[in-house]
Amino acid sequence: MLIGTAACKSTENTATSPSTSDPDNGRPELEALYWARVDSSRMNFTEADVSFMTGMIAHHAQALVMSRLAPENNASAEIQRLAARIINAQKDEISSMQRWLRDRDQPVPEIEIEGLNLMIEIEGEPYTSYKKMHGVLSQEQIEELANARGPEFNRLFLEYMIEHHSGAVHMVEHLFATDGAAQDEEAFRLASDIQVDQRTEIDRMNLMLEQLAGSG
Repeated sequence: MLIGTAACKSTENTATSPSTSDPDNGRPELEALYWARVDSSRMNFTEADVSFMTGMIAHHAQALVMSRLAPENNASAEIQRLAARIINAQKDEISSMQRWLRDRDQPVPEIEIEGLNLMIEIEGEPYTSYKKMHGVLSQEQIEELANARGPEFNRLFLEYMIEHHSGAVHMVEHLFATDGAAQDEEAFRLASDIQVDQRTEIDRMNLMLEQLAGSG
């Protein structure tokens, strides 16, 4: 009798429990739970987060304008490598921040660069607020950089890019100091990565500037 009971229990368990041999068993429910949590986390953002992403996209875009000048202005090989790294990194970060805004149904800045002219629009309207941000160069400074060649370009590029990067670091610090901001996991990671990358490049550029001064 006991054996019969055990047999029945064994059969019952086999019929009602998920099969350990089927890796797809229960996966739809787990995937649904995962995406529900992702959607929930995307709602955990503030106006400060949106403002940061919008402003940093524009801020990064000006660095692209500056860095594109390096090959055509007879910059040193080292400066050209630095400029290429900045272009690659900040293009990726711009795309990530645009995606962050899009995923949260927020207005997304669209960027267009024509020579020294940077045009940014949000929902068809010009976005110019970034021009007042820390580290953003004036159009006169951009033109000064564009007119420099060789060693003079190298020096100006480093000085202006250090100033520009410092502005980005300031923006991250301001975000982290704002109550309730950067609680969104993706926003925190993006801002933290930007801060680390910009500080690292500032240190590198300061060293390069010292080397230029020593050789000059």
